[in-house]
Amino acid sequence: MSITLTEQDKITLRIAAWGAVSLMSAAGAAGSAHKVATHGSIALTSATGLVGHVLAKAPKGKDLNGKTVAALADHVLPALTAAMTLLKKQGPAEAANFRNTVIVAIEAAAGTYQGRPSPTLADMARKITEALDAA
Repeated sequence: MSITLTEQDKITLRIAAWGAVSLMSAAGAAGSAHKVATHGSIALTSATGLVGHVLAKAPKGKDLNGKTVAALADHVLPALTAAMTLLKKQGPAEAANFRNTVIVAIEAAAGTYQGRPSPTLADMARKITEALDAA
């Protein structure tokens, strides 16, 4: 099965995945936001398949705008659901690959802390997972 993604579809996937890492970074700002973002970004750029090719290019700064965590979440969480809906229609295997890639990225981001992640990071990871599963 061949999957065809428009440029807008690719932007949606990038906003969703890179936005999830940005949300984790913003939620972990009290710790080390840079480490959170770095570990999450490495996970995204390590993806394979169609998802890996799309996520290899990060979205432009204007695509992930938001001055607060809430504003960013209002933009990213619906994009996660939209990305999963889009991929499920075109190729369930790629939808699973996308979901797994995002989960690995947020786990990598949360794993930058000694012991358990902060309650704020854990809550953000839960919200991201719920948005992925809402499709």
